[in-house]
Amino acid sequence: MKKTKYNVAVIGVGVVGIEMLRVLKQRNFPVGKLTVLARSARNINVDGVSYPVQAVSNEAFEGVDIALFAGTEGEKGAAVTYASEAVKRGAVVIDNGADFRMDPKVPLVIPEVNAKDVKKHKGIIANPNCSTIQMVAALWPIYQKAGLKRVVVTTLQASSGAGKSAVEQLKEENSIIAKGGYENVHADLLDRSMPQQLAYNVFPHIGGFSDFDYTSEEWKLVKEAHKIMHDDKINISATTVRVPVRTGHSEAVYIETDKVISPEDARCALSKSSGIIVIDDPKNSLYPMPKDAEGKDEVFVGRIRKDPFVKNGLWLWVVADNLRKGAATNAVQIAECVISN
Repeated sequence: MKKTKYNVAVIGVGVVGIEMLRVLKQRNFPVGKLTVLARSARNINVDGVSYPVQAVSNEAFEGVDIALFAGTEGEKGAAVTYASEAVKRGAVVIDNGADFRMDPKVPLVIPEVNAKDVKKHKGIIANPNCSTIQMVAALWPIYQKAGLKRVVVTTLQASSGAGKSAVEQLKEENSIIAKGGYENVHADLLDRSMPQQLAYNVFPHIGGFSDFDYTSEEWKLVKEAHKIMHDDKINISATTVRVPVRTGHSEAVYIETDKVISPEDARCALSKSSGIIVIDDPKNSLYPMPKDAEGKDEVFVGRIRKDPFVKNGLWLWVVADNLRKGAATNAVQIAECVISN
């Protein structure tokens, strides 16, 4: 697919779709014609730029080279209905939803980890889950150097990972508490998208509960990591937690490596890796935080420390903007890989 310009469609104008429009512009993707599609036609404004939105249809994909589906976690996304039609018309579909991720015929790609898998696509490429992207991006340099036996991860996931309605719920709950006190939240908040109160609270419930009482979000971390890294022998266990943060997921990641690797060597391997920024000076209160990652495309790693009781055990603290590297940026990076092949 060698051209100087590419016709791009962005499907969905929620928080991820909006971020895709930003990222395309900021990364100077060689866009010829840009088409924005959603359930209904309207105009939207993003950073002072007006975008006409068309109602999505099969015919809207005529002449499209790259179709970026924003996806909706936990629901069947538009790609289920329209991806095959887009591919028939010559487009490469990059889907941020969960529907194709575990399809053995569909590559699941983090460009810094397995960019070569892009070449295997048959029209559709899947974007991994946001929490998977930042975890695997941080694990990959260590995996290459020392191997991995075990990963135990607890995620602290921002409200924006559940969409615009969850961000609004957090904002509204904070406002209600500030005005009238904690006890008024349940009485005053009529429109709740989260299963629990989000403001001033955390809860370990992201996705539906399934096998072994794990949530679907927890299984994504396991199964997607295995597929991306081409290694299903790594023992991975996860707990996913929703926290009252607007944007930016944090993860406490414990690993046991095949070979012993010191924190210093792990720090060095991560620092040399594309897309990773190490911030690791806890004595001076320097470590990754979601407020600092918001709006950035890198994965930030800190608190790299040895387990004093297990010789091949290490802890990592991993933070990234879930709307950028966790979704929109990774999808556009995949598109960059597609047009470079």
